[in-house]
Amino acid sequence: MPAMKDINIVKIAVEMTDQVPQLIEFNQKQPLAGIIQELCNGWNLTEPEQYALQFNENNNNNYITEKNRNEIKNGSVLRLQYSPSKTAQDILHKLNTGSPEEKAHAMSRLSILSADMTFALDFINKQGLTLIIKQIENGKCKGTVLAHTLLSFVELMEHGIVSWDILNGDFITRVAGLVNSPQEAQVTQAALSILENVVLNSTEGYGQVEREIPIGSLVGHLQAAPVVQQNAVALINALLSRADPVKRRTLAATLTSKQVRTVIQNNILQTGAAKGVRNGAPATLMLGLLEQRMMTKMDPQDQDGHDKIKELRRIAFDSEGLATLGNDINPALDFTETPPGLLALDCMIYFMRNHPENYTKLVLENSCRADEHECPFGRASVELVRILCELLKIGEAPSEQCVTYQPLFLTHDHPFEECFCICIVLLNKTWKEMRATSEDFGKVASVGREQIVRALETTPASLEQLKNKLQSLTYGEITQLWQLERNTREEWESHAKPVVELREQITPDILGLIKQQRLAFLVEGTRFTKYSARGQRIKDKFWYMRLSPNHKVLHYGDCDEKSAPSTEELPSKLAVSDIRALSVGRDCPHMKGRKASHQLAFSLALEGVDLQSLGLRGPRRAGAGVLDGRHQRAARPEDAEQGDGEGPGHAASMEMQAEAAGRRRGHDSPGPAAHRPIPPLPLLLRPEVGAIW
Repeated sequence: MPAMKDINIVKIAVEMTDQVPQLIEFNQKQPLAGIIQELCNGWNLTEPEQYALQFNENNNNNYITEKNRNEIKNGSVLRLQYSPSKTAQDILHKLNTGSPEEKAHAMSRLSILSADMTFALDFINKQGLTLIIKQIENGKCKGTVLAHTLLSFVELMEHGIVSWDILNGDFITRVAGLVNSPQEAQVTQAALSILENVVLNSTEGYGQVEREIPIGSLVGHLQAAPVVQQNAVALINALLSRADPVKRRTLAATLTSKQVRTVIQNNILQTGAAKGVRNGAPATLMLGLLEQRMMTKMDPQDQDGHDKIKELRRIAFDSEGLATLGNDINPALDFTETPPGLLALDCMIYFMRNHPENYTKLVLENSCRADEHECPFGRASVELVRILCELLKIGEAPSEQCVTYQPLFLTHDHPFEECFCICIVLLNKTWKEMRATSEDFGKVASVGREQIVRALETTPASLEQLKNKLQSLTYGEITQLWQLERNTREEWESHAKPVVELREQITPDILGLIKQQRLAFLVEGTRFTKYSARGQRIKDKFWYMRLSPNHKVLHYGDCDEKSAPSTEELPSKLAVSDIRALSVGRDCPHMKGRKASHQLAFSLALEGVDLQSLGLRGPRRAGAGVLDGRHQRAARPEDAEQGDGEGPGHAASMEMQAEAAGRRRGHDSPGPAAHRPIPPLPLLLRPEVGAIW
């Protein structure tokens, strides 16, 4: 028996400059110092305490410590390098006493190594960060060296070892100067990143950055390289997030001016540079300015608010009090819930003043409908603004991870209000398409929300594109999309292992139920109309056929229109075992050569008796039930699958019942409440053919 493998041992390769690589077994239980000692012995190196192991991957060159050593896997390739402490000391020595070339090389190495927490801690403890800050302040670094210096500073500060409050005004002024003057892209990128962190993380730094960085300078950087654009957008967001309401509105007004919006559209949105960052310094933050109105309730004593409500009625009807715009008793109550608060009233007023024809048409159209079919403009507007606030995340801080942005909100001075104007017309159109009543308000709102969500998912570039997309998403289109998605999901779920196992588990029960119900139908019996030899119906003459309780004999004979004779009262008998086949329609012997309707004709072919066949006209499924009952009696359900598809023995009936039962048993599983209709019952189980229900 082979020896068990030790999970704590992995086989790796270790490289070193100018040395032959070593293949070793790395024991996770062995101290790192011991492993490094063995490697140094293999290469005849002295002072093993001066060395450390590093990952040797494209995106990972961190030093290996006791905390991250578990990341080493079988086949890993490591490097033996000088330890973080010695490397930090060597870089500081070069920066202090080296030649310009040596200083440039040392700074380049520092910009890479600073991302490693282990190295950064050693470098900062040796006063390396203080040296970097002084070099930035004195302004002697230029070009690539300056870019590496700034990048090193950013990486060292990102670890959170040192507070951003250590920076003085001279440092911030120097970095702000780099942003305000033409520089290489790497320099500008790093400088913008530093100022963003100062604004967000420094107690006193925001005020100085806000004073020293004119908005025009940041707008200029929006036309630069993508990496600079992203950092400029991030700094704009930071400034707006820390500004008081007055400064935020002033800054946002500048950013949302047509000139700045054009710059953003031409240089960020069309190039895709805004994806992956907190886009929208203008768009997102302009929408964010609506938060105050969204969260403000209407004061019942607010005269301005009441005047606006009166104006809404007067413009539409040229007379007060003639329309139902919302709560007619006290309209102010419509705007006391937040969100959307007074923002809903603002949108209604904007719609009325800027789109008077659409406004008047919408309100008058509703006033002409019956009361129960009227879509109240006030209530609909409040609900729509609430939906838009939710979908556009008004009041939420921009997210670094958010990659969804809507360029259409940079195409107009009042994009939210214009979006409302488009959507309120859509909501009214959907109301008509659904033929809704006041009780259906919630359903209409949910459909309207779905229409807006699907339209925004296409990222329309303009308000006109949004309008066209919404017009194509009619109520009928939405229901079709919902049904298609539901069918696709259920089709996928039907092949899921738990569903398959459940179907296999319940199939025997379903088969038993079908057999029991079919035989019960035959025992109950069926009445058939009598026809003459010429195929004409005989008035008040009927046949009655039923199966004996022991399921062995088929009894039949004459009956009247209302009676259901017992087996003892039916004179003719036929053993079920003598039935060999079922013929339908023109294939029936008693229908050949006749012009009479053959759709309901069926014939039982017999064997082993003098009578060759028994021909009847009536519900064909009843005849199929006789044959299928025989097969169930003979325990041969597979024969029942050979019918014409109308008989209850058709294989689909069992499959449909199994699916329906499985869906009922799994109704608590996640998913929408609406399901496809339960498939129809097997024909023999339907009450119109006499089955027991």
